[in-house]
Amino acid sequence: MTSEIRPGERLDDLQIGGLELIQDPEKFCFGVDAVFLSDFVRVRPGESVLDLGTGNGIIPVLLSAKTEARHITGLEIQADTAEMARRSVAHNHLEDRIDIVTGDIKEAAELFRPAFFDVITTNPPYMLADHGIRNPDDAKAVARHEILCTLDDILRESMRLMQDKSRFYMIHRPFRLTEIMIKMHEYKIEPKRIRFIHPYIDKEPTMVLIEGVRGAKPRVTVEPPLIIFDRHGTQEE
Repeated sequence: MTSEIRPGERLDDLQIGGLELIQDPEKFCFGVDAVFLSDFVRVRPGESVLDLGTGNGIIPVLLSAKTEARHITGLEIQADTAEMARRSVAHNHLEDRIDIVTGDIKEAAELFRPAFFDVITTNPPYMLADHGIRNPDDAKAVARHEILCTLDDILRESMRLMQDKSRFYMIHRPFRLTEIMIKMHEYKIEPKRIRFIHPYIDKEPTMVLIEGVRGAKPRVTVEPPLIIFDRHGTQEE
C-alpha cells in the first residue's frame, strides 16, 4: 500500500507519537471532536476496537498511540476515503494494529460476524438527513448529515457486535441527547458516563461525550464539564 500524498491532499502532524494523517480539505478533515472522543475512550490492554464511520482513520490512528489496544478496525462506506485512511495507516507503519474496511454501517454485524468487539467508537453525522443539505453526494454532507446511516443503524449494529459489558463511545450534539439516551436504552446499551463540552465556561455545551455498556444496569455519571477556552480565548490545557 503506497503512502504517497496525492494532488489536493496534505499530511498533518497529529502531535502525538510522531504520527501523521493524510487529509483532503475538499472532502472532510477531522476536528476537535475526534480528539476529544479519543481522549474519552477507555481501552484496556489487549482489547479489540471497532470505529464505525471512521472517515480518514483519525480515531484508529489516535487510539493506536493513546491505548494498548490489541487491534483496531475502522469501517468506512466511502471507498476513496477508506483508501486514503489505509494510506495513513501504512504511512505510520500501523498495518499490524489497524485495519480499514470498506463497508456499510447498516451491514456491520454481517461484515464482522462472528466477531465481538470489546469497544466500539463512533463520531457519527450529527444532523438529520433533511436538515439543510445542499448536495447529498458531497463527502462533507455525508459526514455531517444522516444520509447513509442513522442513529438507529449505529446503535442496532453496535448492539449486535458487542458482548455483555462491552463498551460503546460516541460524541454527539446535546440537542439530540434525549433521543440518544432513549435509543441507547432500547438497544440495550446503557448510558453510564456523560461529559459535556463547552466552548467557554459561561456558554452552553456544543458537544457531549457518552459511554454506554452493553447489558449494564441503569446508572449514569455526569463528569465535570470540559471547557475548551478560558475567558481570554486561550485553549485550556
